[in-house]
Amino acid sequence: MPCRIAIDGPAGSGKTTVAKLLAKKLNFYYLDTGAMYRIVGLFLKSKNIDENSIEKINEELRNLKIEFRNGQFYVNGEKVSDEIRTPEVGIYASKFASIPLVREYLTKIQREISLKENIVVEGRDIGTVVIPDAEVKIFLTASPEERAKRRYKELKEKGINVKYEDILNEIRLRDKQDSERKIAPLTKADDAILIDSTGLTLEEVVDIIYEVVKERCK
Repeated sequence: MPCRIAIDGPAGSGKTTVAKLLAKKLNFYYLDTGAMYRIVGLFLKSKNIDENSIEKINEELRNLKIEFRNGQFYVNGEKVSDEIRTPEVGIYASKFASIPLVREYLTKIQREISLKENIVVEGRDIGTVVIPDAEVKIFLTASPEERAKRRYKELKEKGINVKYEDILNEIRLRDKQDSERKIAPLTKADDAILIDSTGLTLEEVVDIIYEVVKERCK
């Protein structure tokens, strides 16, 4: 059985960076499930599909092939770009993530991927829904302001023009949407380790999780 590490937490908590650094340190694969929801959100919006059009969503998902190759996502054969990381796409992702059909579609893919390799998987419901039997479960959080600062810096460094206030508002909205949705709401698994990264460097967070992994995945 491969060693599976589930990292959950709210938007902008550092899950993506921590998961990437941890996977590199462990020489594991890294799976960004949030990116998968962003991929679906952008794809459906590009087709002018509304989140209430369940039949159309079902039809379009049949035409959407998401592949995971050597740590990279491909959509219908094309490598995914940073376009999925914009705040606007983040809102699309959260809206479509509340639809059972979309969650079932992506959860199936995520489970299939996580069964094959030693892997670090991050998202909103990994330890509670996707791989509830993961060997290591982490719930990573930080204050909204801290998370907004990190996301703002990340996007600016990628050349994406955004405002800090917009990022902070997006994060507060995402927190509300993700925690209140009926299907797989954002919540800490009972056996997950809670880590508040406010005031910690991401490297320090990685070191904390690394020690847990060494103990549980011998």
